[in-house]
Amino acid sequence: MAQISYGGRALGLQGDVLPEAPLVRMHTVDVDALLAEDAAREAAGIKGPYRYGFNHAVDLNTENSGIWHTLRDGDRVWRISIECPGAITTNFQFHDYVVPEGARVFVYNTAGLQLGAYTADSNPGHTSMGVQQIPGDRITIEYHEPVAVAGQGRLMIGQVTHGYRDPFNFARDLGDSGSCNINVICPEGLGWEDEVRSVALIDAGGGYCTGTMINNCAQDSTPYFLTANHCLGGGVDNWVFRWNWNSPTCDPTEDAPQDQTIAGSTLLVNSAGTDVALLELNSIPPEEYAVHYAGWDHGQDPAETMTGIHHPRGDIKKISHSDGPAITGTMSGADCWQVQLWAAGTTEPGSSGSGLWNQDHRLVGQLFGGEAACGNSVNDFYGKLVTSWPLLEEYLGDCSDTLDGWDLGETVFIPDTNDAAVTSIANIPTLLCGTDSIIPQISLKNNSNVVMTMMDVIYGLVGGIEDTLNWTGTLQPDQTVILFLPTIYVPNGEQILNVSASMPNGIPDANLDNDTWSFAFTVVYPSETVILALTPDNYGADITWEITSSIGTVLYEGGPYTNNNSGVTDSLMFCLTDTCYTFTIYDEFGDGICCDAGEGHYEIFGLYGNEYASSDGQYTFQNSNSFCVSLVGINEPTDAGTLNLYPNPTTGNLTVQLAGMEGRTELTLLDNTGRIVEQRIVNGTKQLTLDLSTLAEGLYALQAQHAGGRVVQQVMVVR
Repeated sequence: MAQISYGGRALGLQGDVLPEAPLVRMHTVDVDALLAEDAAREAAGIKGPYRYGFNHAVDLNTENSGIWHTLRDGDRVWRISIECPGAITTNFQFHDYVVPEGARVFVYNTAGLQLGAYTADSNPGHTSMGVQQIPGDRITIEYHEPVAVAGQGRLMIGQVTHGYRDPFNFARDLGDSGSCNINVICPEGLGWEDEVRSVALIDAGGGYCTGTMINNCAQDSTPYFLTANHCLGGGVDNWVFRWNWNSPTCDPTEDAPQDQTIAGSTLLVNSAGTDVALLELNSIPPEEYAVHYAGWDHGQDPAETMTGIHHPRGDIKKISHSDGPAITGTMSGADCWQVQLWAAGTTEPGSSGSGLWNQDHRLVGQLFGGEAACGNSVNDFYGKLVTSWPLLEEYLGDCSDTLDGWDLGETVFIPDTNDAAVTSIANIPTLLCGTDSIIPQISLKNNSNVVMTMMDVIYGLVGGIEDTLNWTGTLQPDQTVILFLPTIYVPNGEQILNVSASMPNGIPDANLDNDTWSFAFTVVYPSETVILALTPDNYGADITWEITSSIGTVLYEGGPYTNNNSGVTDSLMFCLTDTCYTFTIYDEFGDGICCDAGEGHYEIFGLYGNEYASSDGQYTFQNSNSFCVSLVGINEPTDAGTLNLYPNPTTGNLTVQLAGMEGRTELTLLDNTGRIVEQRIVNGTKQLTLDLSTLAEGLYALQAQHAGGRVVQQVMVVR
């Protein structure tokens, strides 16, 4: 099961890798009352999606809920579990979905069934996304964020749906719709295979409708989608569209995969006058979906015979035929084509929005409603395409009264477009320590089908003055260029950098949705990066520590560690300002971290060589060191020598020059969490090259330790 997803396996399904996710439990749902309410609405003829679930409004995000866990490689994982007691299925909507390149989102139930990975490409250009149903009443959501894009993602769950009907054969025999409905694989579907591929089930977040992918005169694969106005309800941005859910057998009905889905859409036009709604899906369906773009006829002539293809009651796809002609009718004031009698099959709630085809296999309308049901297959009403056409023509074109269907891959004329996009901002740590300037790296992409030779790049901090960089070059369609912006000086505190692309090839951008990228970060300046290098003894489980401010506030803490790990140094980085602190280490057993318990010790030092505290580990239950960070002259060379690094930033090889360091020197490369990435011993060497091409993008620290002292220099790896 998945919407457009990109494989992989959630860490939470790989054994005891992560701690248990915190559980948020929804309140109990009165299913009997909901079913009675549904029956009353249906009997009263009230229109709307066929309801399958109760929607809980929530506000669960990565800041106020769940738990973060940092992996050994510096990546972070956020997880939360949600329970809807007694639910047959559970699904939800991200009301804020910002996933940077390389990050992944997984959803799974207690049986190990997984949806995802969802990525930045799962709902491109949009910041909300619906996630389809998964069986069971308890799910876990897992967000994996690489260290190179730490802090760039945002997730907020705004709606959780308690599914009380079972459309997937999770708890009952398949076929919730009436027994007179006909599977599209049956003989009645012969000759309609193309049209069948154009029809999708709509999951509107608690209710079902049906709709049809519709062709346009340009035949340019724009994913226009026709459905009913009365299905709209709370909006379409988080709808999920499921394709090709067809029984592989005629009778009995058998289940089929539900893994071909698209998330999200935009409402283009709608009208109660014909109960019509035209959407544009957020993504073009992948080629493997084999989606057909249905042809249409917006002429005045009524159909001689009619065919409907739909998902009654959210069930597997069905087909219906009428041998008689369409007549003009009205329903709730809407101008409709009326089907007087279905010769085969019928429609039911959930069929709403599905297409009506004439004898030439062209769409002429979409289902509003009617009296039809098994045992009473009469009087269905479809909003007329001919009456809707003045609204639809702007999008579908005016090439003819009729247009045949079309498949992806067929050769068509594609008009020129100019679409520039900003796809990333990098080379900025989420916590900027010890400096008040940044040199952002940005990625610009040509989303056009023409060569791009120029564009304006507008950048600036929120609340500050914007600057413009005039880019020129040659950028082929679908290619990306990476460039650095000029140095930007940033004030202390929380900041947001906005970067926008404008005027590609000197003309207005055809798509404004992907023009801007934002990056949030925090500036602490003046300050110094301070490193704690702690080597535990054999009993790491006894050890904890904390760093407190001058008034006793705990700023950082760590431990316990694993046992039998003596000799392995754990390095951590902190950003500290020009004031005083206390480091306290505790030993639960009261024997310190050395001697009979193993060779443990620790030291605290600044990025630029300042020594703040150290201990050989000889203490009992606790040991404290008070120290004050001094920012005077910390950037000046010391007697310990100097490190010259170039190029810095680097994309691969880094040249290291050592000056003023004699004899044995130990080089240690640390990532931005303090984890040791690489160590090397040199003896009298004045220059060497480090290959950093396999490292993730981000900020690192290179430390040189020798008899004369320690020197530390920052390194930026970019991709």
